[in-house]
Amino acid sequence: MIIKSYEINKINLNKSNIILLYGKNEGLQNEIIEKKFIYSFKGEINKYDEVEFIGNYETIYSELLNKSLFNEKKLILISRVGERVLKYIEELSDKDTKDFILVLKTSNLEKKSKLRTFFEKSKRLIAIPFYEDDARTLTNIIYDYLNKHNIKLSRESINLLISRAGGNRENLKNELSKILQYSYTNNEVNLETVKKLSNLAENYSVSELADNYLSKNKKNIVRILNENNYSDDDCILILRTILNKSKRLLDILEIYKKSKNLDDVISKTKPPIFWKDKEVVKKQVNLWQLRDLRTKMYQINEVELLVKSNSKNSLNLVSDFIVNY
Repeated sequence: MIIKSYEINKINLNKSNIILLYGKNEGLQNEIIEKKFIYSFKGEINKYDEVEFIGNYETIYSELLNKSLFNEKKLILISRVGERVLKYIEELSDKDTKDFILVLKTSNLEKKSKLRTFFEKSKRLIAIPFYEDDARTLTNIIYDYLNKHNIKLSRESINLLISRAGGNRENLKNELSKILQYSYTNNEVNLETVKKLSNLAENYSVSELADNYLSKNKKNIVRILNENNYSDDDCILILRTILNKSKRLLDILEIYKKSKNLDDVISKTKPPIFWKDKEVVKKQVNLWQLRDLRTKMYQINEVELLVKSNSKNSLNLVSDFIVNY
């Protein structure tokens, strides 16, 4: 069955103990998980991502259904789930037990998703969609935060924060935290200060620019270039970051070509890929062929040589290159 995120308190965990949270608003998902499931829970809490859950499923399944192995209720949180987890959830949902609560968390799921459909059509399971925060909700969050910490911001500054939040309160709270830290040693927080502080956000960093380049997302590339005041000195850093991420992607593609198990390849990549970046890397794997990526890496090296020999036009060279991937 489907319920709205604001109806979360209607859930009776004794009747519906397997719940799917999905959608782009990760910040609201995390808030609800903390308040509804973790805060007052007295039993054992276990956290997995999908790969870990599937890899340890036999042990988890045995413990959940064998009461002699534990004396208290269990809360299991599984993040970054996809279609692969469906058959395991089908098996668990057939068991008549209330000794565990299972919460699955993921980003957006298409309407044709079998996992989403399974939850929505079930009378015992619950699916909760999480849509992006609108401007009104984000504005209220900002004002509550500013009043709590006695910080004053102009309307222009508030609008800027809302636009850079990307509909996600978690992004917004990260930016507000930076402003709070700044306010400890500065009495005034003006628009220019907010621009500089929020311009350092991870979503607008060189790393993010490189990820969008490899994801062939021209819209985001242009947006990030416009949001940031990159200098000629930043050009080598941008190219080197793209090149390093391209090398990592090339290694993943080469191993994946042999193993055919992308989740396993990504989970074993060294240095480890942060969980928030795994879906981005998966998308990149599906967009690039080995030959094309190698060619692109050669081109990056060539652009770097041009930048070093033509420093006055560096930013234009790099911008044209990454916009026209």
